[in-house]
Amino acid sequence: MPGLRPKTRPNVAAIYNRPIHIAARPVAFTQWSMIARSRPTIKTFLPSLSSVQPICPAGRRTIFIRTENTPNPDALKFLPDHPILPPNLASASLEYLSPRSTLAAPHPSPLAARLLSIDGISSIFYGPDFITVIKAADTNWAHVKPEVFSLITEAVTSGEQIVNTIEDRSNAVHDDVSRDTLTFNEDDTEVVSLIKELLETRIRPSIQEDGGDIEFRGFDDGNVMLKLRGACRTCDSSTVTLKNGIESMLMHYIEEVKSVTQVLDQEEEIAIKEFAKFEEKLKEQKGPQAIGSAILDTAES
Repeated sequence: MPGLRPKTRPNVAAIYNRPIHIAARPVAFTQWSMIARSRPTIKTFLPSLSSVQPICPAGRRTIFIRTENTPNPDALKFLPDHPILPPNLASASLEYLSPRSTLAAPHPSPLAARLLSIDGISSIFYGPDFITVIKAADTNWAHVKPEVFSLITEAVTSGEQIVNTIEDRSNAVHDDVSRDTLTFNEDDTEVVSLIKELLETRIRPSIQEDGGDIEFRGFDDGNVMLKLRGACRTCDSSTVTLKNGIESMLMHYIEEVKSVTQVLDQEEEIAIKEFAKFEEKLKEQKGPQAIGSAILDTAES
C-alpha cells in the first residue's frame, strides 16, 4: 500500500555472529572453605545402633491368625499357625466347658481360663493346631472377637505353654480326656477295630475341619455310641451329622452296625434334667391358661 514502508527481515547471521561479552566475577575461595567447614555431617542425624529399639521384643514373634467359619454359627475356628496341644498328649483334642475345668488336672490351660472369662464365651475347644471358641447364642461375634484375637496373640507370641500337664490325683474323673478313644487297643474286637479305623481315617478329618472332634464310647448290640465335641457338640445339625453322615457310612462298610447314637456326659445330662424341672416348675406356677394369655397379650401388643 502507498505510504507504508516495506518490512525488512532481520539479518539472522549478524545476530548469531555478534560477539558476547560475559563479565566473570572472581570467586572468593575463602567463603567456600567456610561453607564447607560449617556444612553438617551425616553422622549428626544418624542415631547410634545401640539406641535403636527392635520392633518386636526379644523372644517374641509376629503371627498371623486365620479364622474359619463352622457349620455352627456360635462357633468360630482360630488357626494361629502354631501347635496348640503338647506333643506328648495322648488325646487328639481337649475341651473346657467351665472356668473350673481350665484349672483342673490333668491338663489345665491359662489361655482357656482367660478366654472363658470373656462375657458371652461358653466353651473352648483345642485341636492339634486350632482353637474353637463357642459363644452364647445371644452374644454378637463383633463384641467378643477382638478380645479373643488379642488373648490368643498374646499367648502365642509370649511363648507361654498353652496346655500344661500336672498329676491327676482324682484317677478316673479325667480318664477319657487324657487318652484318644480312637487308638488301637489289643482288647478290641474285629468289629470295634473296623469302626475305629473308619472313624479315624474317614470321619474325624471332616469333623476336625469343622472345628470339632469325635470320641468312640462303645459298641453294644449293633449300636455305636459316639460323642461329638467342639463346634459339633452344640451344633443344630449334629443329629443330621450322626444319622446321615456317620451312621450311613458305618452301616455301609460294616454290616454289624445297625445304629449310631450320641452319648451325653454327666454334666450335660444334669443340665438337661435341670432345664426340664425348671419348665415343669414354671408351668405349675403360671399354669397353661396364664401362659396362653401371656402369649395372646404379647401378640396383641
